Amino acid sequence: MNNGFEGLRIGLVGPLAPPAGGMANQTRQLAELLRGAQATVVMVQSNRPYAPAWVGRWPGVRALFRLVPYLFALWRAAARSDLFHVMANSGWAWHLFSTPAIWIARARAVPVVVNYRGGEAASFLQRSAAIVRWSMRRTARLAVPSAFLEQVFGRHGMHAVIVPNVIDLGHFRPHDAGERPARHVVVARNLEAIYDNATALRALALVRRRCPDAHMTIAGSGPEAARLQALAAELGLADCVRFTGRLDRDGMAALYRDADLCVNPSRVDNMPNSLLEAMASGVPVVSTNVGGVPFIVQDRVSALLVASGDPDAMADALVTLIEDRSMRRRLAAAALREVERYSWTRVAPVLADVYRNALARARA
Repeated sequence: MNNGFEGLRIGLVGPLAPPAGGMANQTRQLAELLRGAQATVVMVQSNRPYAPAWVGRWPGVRALFRLVPYLFALWRAAARSDLFHVMANSGWAWHLFSTPAIWIARARAVPVVVNYRGGEAASFLQRSAAIVRWSMRRTARLAVPSAFLEQVFGRHGMHAVIVPNVIDLGHFRPHDAGERPARHVVVARNLEAIYDNATALRALALVRRRCPDAHMTIAGSGPEAARLQALAAELGLADCVRFTGRLDRDGMAALYRDADLCVNPSRVDNMPNSLLEAMASGVPVVSTNVGGVPFIVQDRVSALLVASGDPDAMADALVTLIEDRSMRRRLAAAALREVERYSWTRVAPVLADVYRNALARARA
C-alpha cells in the first residue's frame, strides 16, 4: 500500500553533520525515514566542507567557494526531483541557501516545500519579512514545526502548516532510575550566547548550597566554551561540571540514561530537539518559558517553566524536583504521553499530506 512517499523523488536541501546540530540531525533523520518509506531522496547538502580546506579561513572567499558548487548541485538535483523540501533558517542561512533553492526549483518547475526552523524567526522577520515573502510566493507550502512559528509567520501574512520535529522513540526511551536520588543535571545546548548556559551554571552553584552533591554535564560545543569553563571555575564548580563537547545520537541517548534532570536555559527557542529527547527519555525537564517551549510543555504538568536569565528561579525549580520524587515521576509520565505526538508514525501522514498538496498545487 502506498504510504504517500513511495516512488516520490524528493530533493532534500539542508545541512548535515559535522557539525551536528538540531537542523543537521533533523535533515539526516528525515532522509533516513523517507528512504525507509520507499521514497528516493536526492540530497543537497547546504554546508559542504570547504575545498580546499584553507578557504574556510577567509569569510568572503569561503562563501563563494561554497555557493557556486551548491548552486550547481541544486540545478542537478531539481532535474531528478518531483519536489524540493528545503530546511530553512534565519539570517544569512536564508539568503545564501534557502532563497537560491527556491528560485532554482522555480526555474525548473519543481514545487518547493519550505520547512522553516529556528527560534530567532521573529527578529529575523521583523527586519526581512518583505524579502522573505517575495521568495515564499514562489513556493507551494510553508511548513513549520510548532504553533509558535505558525503565529510568527502569520503576523507577517504568511500561512504555515505545522509539521512537528520527529523524535526516534526507539532510540530515546525511558530508563529505570530506580530509587536513586536526583543529582545529575544535563544541559544539551550549543555553547552560544542565545542558549545562556551561563545561567544554568549559576543555578547549579545555588542548588549546591542545598544539595552539595548535585553535578552537571553540558553537552555541546561553540564559541563560548572557554568563557563557560572559566565561569564554572570562578563559581567553584570545576569539579562538578563536565563539558563533553558535542555528542552524537548514541552519545546523547546514553547521557540521558544517566541523567536525573534536564535544564534548557535558552533565551530564544522554537522546538528544541534536546527538550523532546529528554522527554522521550523519561528525564524531568526545567526550561525557560520562551518562544515555542510553552507550546510543547505545560508548566507544572509536563515540565517546570521559569523566566529566562533567572538563576534563582531555575535553582528553585531544580531543588523542587530534587526533593520531590513524586513530582519527578508525574512530570516524566506526562511528558512521555506528550512526546508521542513527535513519533514518525504520527508525523508521516502530516508530511505526506503537505507533499500531496504541494504537488497538486503545482499541477494546477
